[in-house]
Amino acid sequence: MTVTAVASTTHEEIYRVEDKACGLVGFIALHSTQLGPAAGGLRMRPYGSEEEALVDVKRLSEGMTYKNAAAGLALGGGKAVIIGDPATQKTPELLRAFARAIHSLEGRYYTAEDMGMSPADMAVLAQETPYVAGLADGEFASGDPSPITARGIFNAIRTAQAHKSGSKDLTGLTVSVQGLGHVGYYLCGYLHEAGAKLIVTDVTQAQIDKAIAEFAATAVAPDEIYGVEADIFAPCAIGGILNAQTIPQLKVSIVCGGANNQLAGPADAQALHKAGILYAPDFVANGGGIINVATEIEQITNRADYVAEKLSALDLTMASILNQAKVEDQSPDAVAITTVLAKMARQNAA
Repeated sequence: MTVTAVASTTHEEIYRVEDKACGLVGFIALHSTQLGPAAGGLRMRPYGSEEEALVDVKRLSEGMTYKNAAAGLALGGGKAVIIGDPATQKTPELLRAFARAIHSLEGRYYTAEDMGMSPADMAVLAQETPYVAGLADGEFASGDPSPITARGIFNAIRTAQAHKSGSKDLTGLTVSVQGLGHVGYYLCGYLHEAGAKLIVTDVTQAQIDKAIAEFAATAVAPDEIYGVEADIFAPCAIGGILNAQTIPQLKVSIVCGGANNQLAGPADAQALHKAGILYAPDFVANGGGIINVATEIEQITNRADYVAEKLSALDLTMASILNQAKVEDQSPDAVAITTVLAKMARQNAA
């Protein structure tokens, strides 16, 4: 196995990881350790190229810096990706090899579950390194973070709805959900319980069929989700989906979901703002998962209380960002970034 440093002017450290014996190629990116060790999940996807994977891990790790700071955690921002199809190319040997690469960073980066990974996979990684969270077993095990992530997004949706209409009530509202993975599916459960009507899409037909049966959801093709008429759009799949092609199609008043890096670029935040669509910044809305993971990294004994307190504070942060954006007639994304950078500066000074 080889771990090779990749030059960067935007990140503290980036490494390319390769093990030809098990077919492993991936990257680990540490954007910032200003507030503590970098933390962020491990993602496995069939990227089209190494360059595509590198761009993704850089954006994701930067997003984790903002996410961890917004959630008030003593953690920096990091992320890791493996190039490959998790359904056919993920093996214990590949995971253990990647874990050894993580271990070589000597605690500067903690990993956890992300797209294409499970708590069982984290257990395999933990055979080679202690710098793993999201485990199903152990004294401080936090398990699958997806339900907590979804709960935080649900809170953010209600807060955005109250900001837009004056009421958090979702009864009778239509929410279009893109992606029915762990987070997206749990979110659908919360929304259905709150009385919302669901329009869903996913690349896996079995998940669609399940959502139709369990939540009385209406299904559309993946490319059709942007143009459906709904009150709220919840992107819960891949990033970069809010762009010059998709934003003009939107027929919603709020965008709030679980996907990381939903905006293709800063200009797209402004485009949403000009269109009168309220955008709840993703790195604030989806911070519940890393809050859950942090209990394991920081070895918190009263996990339930800690998570509840942090989720409540995160919701207040979202409300403050949306209010400030309204007063200043700015995109909430721009306000969120400014807010987080100021918070990091204060914490660093202290």
